[in-house]
Amino acid sequence: MASVKLEGIRKIYQGQSEHVAVHGVDLDVADGEFIVLVGPSGCGKSTTLRMIAGLESITAGTLSIDGRIVNDVPPKNRDIAMVFQNYALYPHMSVRDNLAFALKLRKTSDSEIEKRVSKAAEILGITEYLGRKPKALSGGQRQRVALGRAIVREPKVFLFDEPLSNLDAQLRVQMRREIAKLHTDLRATMIYVTHDQVEAMTLGDRIVVMNKGHVQQIDTPMNLYDHPRNKFVAGFIGSPGMNFVDGALVNGEDSVQFVADGNSFSLDLPLGLIERMKGFEGQAVTLGIRPEDVSVAPEAGPPLFTGESTIVHPPITAPARLELVEALGNEAFVYSSVGKYSVTARVAPRPFPDSGSPITLAFDLAKAHFFDRDTGERIGRG
Repeated sequence: MASVKLEGIRKIYQGQSEHVAVHGVDLDVADGEFIVLVGPSGCGKSTTLRMIAGLESITAGTLSIDGRIVNDVPPKNRDIAMVFQNYALYPHMSVRDNLAFALKLRKTSDSEIEKRVSKAAEILGITEYLGRKPKALSGGQRQRVALGRAIVREPKVFLFDEPLSNLDAQLRVQMRREIAKLHTDLRATMIYVTHDQVEAMTLGDRIVVMNKGHVQQIDTPMNLYDHPRNKFVAGFIGSPGMNFVDGALVNGEDSVQFVADGNSFSLDLPLGLIERMKGFEGQAVTLGIRPEDVSVAPEAGPPLFTGESTIVHPPITAPARLELVEALGNEAFVYSSVGKYSVTARVAPRPFPDSGSPITLAFDLAKAHFFDRDTGERIGRG
């Protein structure tokens, strides 16, 4: 396998006006690492992948695979294999012939082709389908064949361009597991593009979060979740998304408060958070807090019990109005309004009052984040 290095990679499309699709990506992919590029549509992730594959020219910067600069090397000579969203199988060929086709073009011996095809089919559990045509396969089986066609080439780098987008939810979960197992078994270098942050979090050793052609943060899944660099990353990673409330930090007589814009509500900061935010008093900020760090105080319904002990909610509270409860069996999403702001809580299932009823939300502010209102960058230590 091989390492991949991107240094200042840019892509500019020339037309009636110049459009910069990718702004100076710097990325080191270690040998055997699984990297995921994630972001909304139009963020530049697929363009970046296509430049690595050689399907898009590089406007500026240097791309190296296994220490060799490949900016001007054609795709077939880069020793990469790419798996696409639409499978791209030959409909008139059997699964066996689809898997073997690239090897036949390379004049690989028949014995070596048979060995590689059999091995790939066994890894992916498609041995019994080798004699079938693609039209006789399900979507998940076709995607396995597409993966197998990449495996038989034994490339230095595997590239995936949203390979699971055409599958239903259950198949996506199954194929995620299979791709993760494939990476473990092959220890191959893999670069994977998706707009689905759940795929990114579950597959990647590291994740590259992109927006509008810029890299926002490169980090491990948990570091992205716990320590987002800016408001975009904080809002994009996590489902449901992080709650955001604009306001300011205000010095009180005995405490520091976060006061929401329009004096919708105010929250006293715990001591640890006051220390983190020292020097930012009086500054306009955005409070960010994840749904699992917001709870519904007991007076909104029957108390919760764990054994013989009542669950104690954080004491930092604000009055709210219940809008909607989504009960998902093992958990519930509670959507409410606090002043002019919508706040989502992720809680254990329980009875709740009717929509429109007053409730009290409790905030675990020790896990909150604050962002600069102008730049969107996270502020405060910790």
